[in-house]
Amino acid sequence: MHDFLDNLLGQALSASVIHAGLNLLFALLILLVGIWVAARMANFSRRALQRANVDDTLSGFLRNVIYGVLVAMLIVMALTRAGVPSAPLVAALGAGGLAIGLALQGSLSNLAWGVLLVIFRPFRVGDYVTAGGIDGTVQGINLMHTLLLLPDGREAVVPNGKVGGDAIVNFNRRGRRRFELKIGIGYKDDIGAAMAEIRRLFEVDPRILQDPEPGVWTVGLGESSVDLVVRAWTGTDDFWAVQTDLLRAIKEHFDAAGISIPFPQRELTITRGDLPGPAPRQA
Repeated sequence: MHDFLDNLLGQALSASVIHAGLNLLFALLILLVGIWVAARMANFSRRALQRANVDDTLSGFLRNVIYGVLVAMLIVMALTRAGVPSAPLVAALGAGGLAIGLALQGSLSNLAWGVLLVIFRPFRVGDYVTAGGIDGTVQGINLMHTLLLLPDGREAVVPNGKVGGDAIVNFNRRGRRRFELKIGIGYKDDIGAAMAEIRRLFEVDPRILQDPEPGVWTVGLGESSVDLVVRAWTGTDDFWAVQTDLLRAIKEHFDAAGISIPFPQRELTITRGDLPGPAPRQA
């Protein structure tokens, strides 16, 4: 009788272990296969949004949201399949969520700002912006941060809370930008002739917009030069190239017209009383 009970207990324990092992195996399969399917579904949703002419910023953000929600559901399903009761699991998740929320207030702020940035869209992927005090080209907006590509090739990861809590400057939104160049000419040069040379360059470069009208003004009398300022508008994509080319053209036209761009210089006047006397001879 004793041996019979031992065998019965052993069989029951073996069945329980096998059942628990199968549940864990199925839970693991649900998680692994589900994550693969979730990634495929999230990517499919992004491609569908892009085909519907939704911009990359919004489609990329929604793709991340869909993937995160699906993975969270998979975790709950896997734990339930592994034998964790659903009611205590939901209660534990609620308590854990509250504790995590209190501990990660900054992260939740980043998440909230990420949603607001996507809804109001102060910038899009590809725009050159100042965000969070950093200048760069927007590469993407994730749930927690914004990716910026800096002009020197570095990549900046800026928390969304910092982006939304600071001033945002979008250099691409209007499609055009105004640039300003400061040029100095010699005091003996003809100011009118110098201005005419610069205005002539406005007309020959098609990248310089004529509306608003470009202009050149005298803005100061410096220590060694008469200071001129050039202001003109150009397309966003041509902003840097136009300035470089215009500076070179101004120098070449000034040289051909005999207009000088003086070096900084200063005149010193010494009166005779300021000259040092001869050193006294020693006996």
